[in-house]
Amino acid sequence: MPTLAPRPRWLWLPVAAWAAAIFAASSVSHVPELPAHVTDKMVHATIYGVLGAACLRALAGGRWSGVSFGVAAASVLAATAYGATDEFHQWFVPGRTADVLDLLADFTGSASAAAVILAFSWLRRRFQKIHGRHSG
Repeated sequence: MPTLAPRPRWLWLPVAAWAAAIFAASSVSHVPELPAHVTDKMVHATIYGVLGAACLRALAGGRWSGVSFGVAAASVLAATAYGATDEFHQWFVPGRTADVLDLLADFTGSASAAAVILAFSWLRRRFQKIHGRHSG
């Protein structure tokens, strides 16, 4: 269950900076060619994995104890929603297109990052419980 505790606003700075970087990159008409073994979907998944992780950190209040399924789901929703706005933005950039498969890659990247962080958080709490350490 997501906590309603106040979250420091500075935790959102990485989210805003990364979102601004995505917007700037999406504004470029001619994208450089990717190496042969890298697809644009891999790039989308990686970029939105970082955004999803940053959203999760901010929503969790910068604390491992703040990581929950609800917070992870909210971070995926936020990152994917931003991906949707970015695809809409690309529709208006000459030489770029909006692609639902890019949005799916955005979702996959943010969901993967959230799943890894959620699993690590769960394992961390489990380890601390077994070894009698305080969770934080």
